[in-house]
Amino acid sequence: MNLRQLFRRRPSGADRPYYDLLKRIFGIVPDNVELYKLALVHRSASVAIDVGRVVNNERLEFLGDAVIETVVSELLFIEYPEANEGFLSRMRSRMVSRETLNRVALDMGIDAVIVAHPSSLVASRNNIYGDAFEALVGALYLDQGYETANRVLIERVFPEYVDLEALEQTEKDFKSRVIEWGQKHHRAVEFHSRECTDALELTPHFECELTISGTRYGYGEARSKKEAEQLAAREAYEQLNIQ
Repeated sequence: MNLRQLFRRRPSGADRPYYDLLKRIFGIVPDNVELYKLALVHRSASVAIDVGRVVNNERLEFLGDAVIETVVSELLFIEYPEANEGFLSRMRSRMVSRETLNRVALDMGIDAVIVAHPSSLVASRNNIYGDAFEALVGALYLDQGYETANRVLIERVFPEYVDLEALEQTEKDFKSRVIEWGQKHHRAVEFHSRECTDALELTPHFECELTISGTRYGYGEARSKKEAEQLAAREAYEQLNIQ
């Protein structure tokens, strides 16, 4: 063991909470713990280091955001080899959304170590926790390199804190998304379903027509009413170009 390795294994008492946090959430021992400490300094608690110059986690947040988006793009490209660009883009948007990253940060316990003015620590009103997570990833990239950051996110963070199947199910629930769009834009979304029978069929099937403010936007036909509604909603979803 060389002196550098020995130093890394013996952090000072004041830095111990940061080493413990990074070992728990990322599984790493940092080379430069100061980067991670800075990643947890919100702009409301900016530190003055020179005349007219203050530092906080915003620059690391900017960097971490780019790293996360790149890693997520690679992950989804591998996980969904048959998916088209539209599906991949929407899944990526969900994985890197403020809602998702805030939840990840809170599940990690990052809220307990953030340095911020008390008035800023209102999770329901801002993105302080998700921003801090992005900043930590930016620090990880600078400290350990892209390959380590990629491995940590794909092998440790995403499997532990992000339910990819749940996000995929949300992506497939076109009916809910079209209804939400209608509510947002004050448009009446209606599903007109009916059971159909055919002399040549042993089991019935269902047809569904989706109208928005009286205008037809989608049609679906399937073995179940639920599936027919989803098919009609998907057609409407694509026509409306809902994001």
